[in-house]
Amino acid sequence: MITPVILSGGSGTRLWPLSRKLYPKQFINLINETTLFQDTILRVPDNIEKPLIICNEDHRFIVAEQLRQINKKSNGIILEPVGKNTAPAIAIAALHEIKKNPDSILLVLSADHIIQDIKSFHESIEIAKNLAENDQLVTFGISPNGPETGYGYIETNNELSNEYLNIKSFTEKPDEKTAKKYIKRGNYLWNSGMFMFKASRYLNELKKYEPEIFTCCQNSIETEYKDKDFIRLNNEQFSQCQEKSIDYAVMERTDHAVVVPLDTYWSDIGSWDKLFEINKKDKNGNIYQGDVLANNVNNSYILSTNRLISAVGVSDLVIVETKDAVLIAEKKNAQGIKDIVNILNQEQRSESEIHRKVYRPWGSYESIEYGNCFQVKRIKVNPRSKLSLQKHQYRAEHWIVISGEALVTCGNNTFNLKSNQSTFIPQGEIHRLENQGKSVLEIIEIQTGDYLGEDDIIRLEDDYKRV
Repeated sequence: MITPVILSGGSGTRLWPLSRKLYPKQFINLINETTLFQDTILRVPDNIEKPLIICNEDHRFIVAEQLRQINKKSNGIILEPVGKNTAPAIAIAALHEIKKNPDSILLVLSADHIIQDIKSFHESIEIAKNLAENDQLVTFGISPNGPETGYGYIETNNELSNEYLNIKSFTEKPDEKTAKKYIKRGNYLWNSGMFMFKASRYLNELKKYEPEIFTCCQNSIETEYKDKDFIRLNNEQFSQCQEKSIDYAVMERTDHAVVVPLDTYWSDIGSWDKLFEINKKDKNGNIYQGDVLANNVNNSYILSTNRLISAVGVSDLVIVETKDAVLIAEKKNAQGIKDIVNILNQEQRSESEIHRKVYRPWGSYESIEYGNCFQVKRIKVNPRSKLSLQKHQYRAEHWIVISGEALVTCGNNTFNLKSNQSTFIPQGEIHRLENQGKSVLEIIEIQTGDYLGEDDIIRLEDDYKRV
């Protein structure tokens, strides 16, 4: 039986400011009402196993919630303590699955891809399955529609006409001149980063070519354990693992690699110009999302999430507005946004990591206003959910219920608050906010104190086992 393995650990920095470290592109609905992660789950054939998800610790509750939203179950959510690229991640999945079935076949997919022709995708899976059953390591190559410089390439030793092809070489992202040469030759495919093989075959090849990675992964999964929906590894062992992609570790070195061509529109949505390429445009070649007023604008992508954007007499721009950042870039230079993110990281600015609206396992909070010694938040608590029992060293809080009914613990007292009612949480007092109702609880929280950072939380009890 085939087990899909969904790799969900990317950060999507080139889609900043919408995509950020703690809420990256795969969890955002960039194309339709569902997110890229959800689309990946939904396009998997119905006749195979439930997916096994690999994600990092920070995204675990987002993954669980987005599975719930589309009414899908998983075979487990494996938490990587630190990102080590695809070779170790896939090894962890293979070691996990091989415990149940030595001949388990893995279908490895990235959570941030767009594939338009689902029928062709399913047909390619059937071809790959037959090859995997015969101990081949299969990658999927996309039939190129032009000299793309943002993707790696697979050189085959055949014309692109057979169901599968032998691989001659892998090539990193080329310059435009080289990409045009590849397209002209006719025996190159884009490297999609999707794979299929027996778990045992992959592990044998990894052990042969990268024994240290194999050993680290084996040691880290020996003591794996379930934590609700999540599967936790030995963090110390996994952190010692070398960071390497599956291409470098195995696919470029093995004698058992083949490629199945996939003829469909495909993209990993790695930048704003790629997103511009796939979305429907108006008669002037523009894409407008959100509250946008434009006059004499051409070939531009303008996205507003919070306030009105007005644009006059501009062309070939990307303009993206969020609650705490605005991006303005020429489309042709959109790949350079990662340099801005690097600067934000160097300056330790929060805009590279987190949005004003932050998702938590119990709901979300949004920073509305802040200044010297105060901050105002809008907090939403999902039905039948509660925050941790906690206290703060440096701040006091004032809660005002907007809608729903809150069950409040404050010191030794427990009481209910309804709409328009409020309470005060003194600095250092043990407290908890809970929603026992069937509708979302919404409150306004006013924080006051000398320090208002999110790390000023001392958790005493927590349903989600956070530190």
